[in-house]
Amino acid sequence: MDRGYIDFERLYRFQTSMAYFVTRAKINMKFRVLQSRVVDKNAGLRCDQTIQLTGVDSATDYPQSLRRVKYVDKDTGKSLVFLTNNFELATMTIAKLYKCRWQVELFFKWIKQHLRIKTFFGTSENAVKTQVWIAVCVYVLVAIVKKEHKIDRSMTEILQILSIYLFEKIELFSALSSKIDTNPDESRPKPLTLFDF
Repeated sequence: MDRGYIDFERLYRFQTSMAYFVTRAKINMKFRVLQSRVVDKNAGLRCDQTIQLTGVDSATDYPQSLRRVKYVDKDTGKSLVFLTNNFELATMTIAKLYKCRWQVELFFKWIKQHLRIKTFFGTSENAVKTQVWIAVCVYVLVAIVKKEHKIDRSMTEILQILSIYLFEKIELFSALSSKIDTNPDESRPKPLTLFDF
C-alpha cells in the first residue's frame, strides 16, 4: 500500500490475521529504533530497523514492533521508507515487493487510459467490478481479433471504429480493413429535399 492508505488499526488487523504487508511510511511518523541490522549500501539500502511506534494514536493502534527499511531507488534517486511486519524476508526483497506494487498502479493507469469507462451505470461495489471486468473482457477480445487476423491498426483505432459501427449492419473485417470507403455509396437512396428548385 502507498502511504496515503496507512491506517495502523487496519494494519494491526492484518498482523493478528497472520497476514504480511509492505507499505510506505509517512514522513512525520513518530517511532523509536529498537534494533538496527547491517545492510548492503551498494544495493541502494540505507537501513533495516526494528521500530516501535510512539505516536499517541499509532502506538495504541499498532502496539507491536514493525520493521523499517530505507531504500534509495537507483533509477529515480528517490528515497523510500517501507514498513512491514515481515522480519524473515531479505531487506532487498521488501524493497522489490513494494516496486511490484508500482506495476499494479501502472495497470490501473492503463485501465483509465484504454478502457474509457466514462461513467458507471451502477455504483455499488459489485456493479463497478462488473463494469470494469466487462471493459477488460472487451479489450482482450479485440486484442485477440487484432492478433489472430493481423489487423494493421492500433487498439484505439479498432475500438473507435467498433463504437461507430456498433448498430450498423456491416461486416466486421470490412469495417476494420484499411480500405474503408468513406464516400457514400451511389446505390444508397438520396435524401429527400423539402423544396425542388
